[in-house]
Amino acid sequence: MQDELIARAKAWLAEDPDAETRDELAKLIEAGDVTELAARFSGTLQFGTAGLRGELGAGPMRMNRSVVIRAAAGLAAYLSAKGQTGGLVVIGYDARHKSADFARDTAAVMIGAGLRAAVLPRPLPTPVLAYAIRHLGAVAGVEVTASHNPPRDNGYKVYLGDGSQIVPPADAEIAAEIDAVRALADVPRPDSGWETLGEEVLDAYLARTDAVLAEGSPRTARTVYTAMHGVGKDVLLAAFARAGFPEPVLVAEQAEPDPDFPTVAFPNPEEPGAMDLAFAAARAAEPDLIVANDPDADRCAVAVKDGADWRMLRGDEVGALLAEHLVRRGARGVFAESIVSSSLLGRIAEGAGLPYEETLTGFKWIARVEGLRYGYEEALGYCVDPDGVRDKDGITAALLITELASELKERGRTLLDLLDDIAVAYGLHATDQLSVRVEDLSVIANAMRRLREQPPTELAGLAITKAEDLTKGTDTLPPTDGLRYTLDGARVIVRPSGTEPKLKCYLEVVVPVGDHAGLPAAHAKAAELLTAIKRDLSAAAGI
Repeated sequence: MQDELIARAKAWLAEDPDAETRDELAKLIEAGDVTELAARFSGTLQFGTAGLRGELGAGPMRMNRSVVIRAAAGLAAYLSAKGQTGGLVVIGYDARHKSADFARDTAAVMIGAGLRAAVLPRPLPTPVLAYAIRHLGAVAGVEVTASHNPPRDNGYKVYLGDGSQIVPPADAEIAAEIDAVRALADVPRPDSGWETLGEEVLDAYLARTDAVLAEGSPRTARTVYTAMHGVGKDVLLAAFARAGFPEPVLVAEQAEPDPDFPTVAFPNPEEPGAMDLAFAAARAAEPDLIVANDPDADRCAVAVKDGADWRMLRGDEVGALLAEHLVRRGARGVFAESIVSSSLLGRIAEGAGLPYEETLTGFKWIARVEGLRYGYEEALGYCVDPDGVRDKDGITAALLITELASELKERGRTLLDLLDDIAVAYGLHATDQLSVRVEDLSVIANAMRRLREQPPTELAGLAITKAEDLTKGTDTLPPTDGLRYTLDGARVIVRPSGTEPKLKCYLEVVVPVGDHAGLPAAHAKAAELLTAIKRDLSAAAGI
């Protein structure tokens, strides 16, 4: 067994095109580090609906040039099999370690396979790539990014020509083509032949961002902005300047791209501590709101002054604010969200006489809703211009929420005031999340099995009126690994994360509110219920 492992590692080493990972793997082989070699050669990094994502390093279970070349060759073979030979593949990348290398390798593989390839001019936000696919008439797009994952990770996200991320069965068909790649020497990789795009594609994207704002709307709200060490700063500043907003005050320590993300444990605005520097900057600058992007700028976080200090708004709160803003501006079309997001969006759509749809988790599903006008997901993802970007876009979402803050400011009001109005109109929809990060993935599998075998009958004293195992699908949803519980005045969804080693539980309670005077009591009741649901669900799942 050990000899076979060493032989596999040596075979991988012999064809690895990257001096850095070759050196790393050679040292592991020389040291006879069987434990580490087994972890890297226990299988292959699986290509799924999120494409690829994993830790950087040598071996088939890590992200590296060998894995990326195979993935690109599989995608190229898939496109050729679909009659797309000669079509354009556009490639974007973030500022993480190895991203530029992976983008260049992808371009070379596409050229070698008889396709055309164009690479964005430098590290840019993911929504610029999603926009460029349709703008340039590409047959596919690749974004090299691990979004808000830890610094040691990178990833590979695939879009088809409609500008949205792949969904089944395309993911399985591409995976089969990747598996069919034998030796890397069989994959032609010329040294040139692809195009490096100029600024025109970014200019076209920025011109499109203007369209999300209402002509003549107030543009007075002042912001503090953090790019979270990612690639959002220059594009967001350009978009805000074009729109005529005051120039954002930058969180200087996090403004420039840095693949080591030195000021945060996890470069995700939702993670504890990630926004601390932004809050400090806001205490000094006293803006109207804080705006944050994640490192590839497809997500947008918003924080507001609440009493004496600042707090992050939940993704569901921003989702409702943007929906209400669009409704008041007369938006028409379908409002959509994933099942893990607040049911409040459905109430707002119903109140405005607009169609509403629920999808599985992920923008790959939301973006495919026919007639989509607005889509959001609680994990800080908002699609406010689906005709331009069929994916979440942290730049246009930042513009739209700042426009709303400006309109409210002109009337002496705030985003929190509007949230109160929404609660009185539709009931207080309070959401929370129980999220468990694990080292051992069996913890997640055991928790899901326990909930299936011994399902709870009540949580927080509320009877469960309906329990659904989503692996069987529903009338409106295809199968997915998850559980949904409907309670009297609450809802809980439990699912393994698709991109991180986490078990995620999404909680929502709805408390009726008669008037503004009843809001404090409603908030207190909602907080009490959410705490009790968390406690009881943890016990039921054994986590």
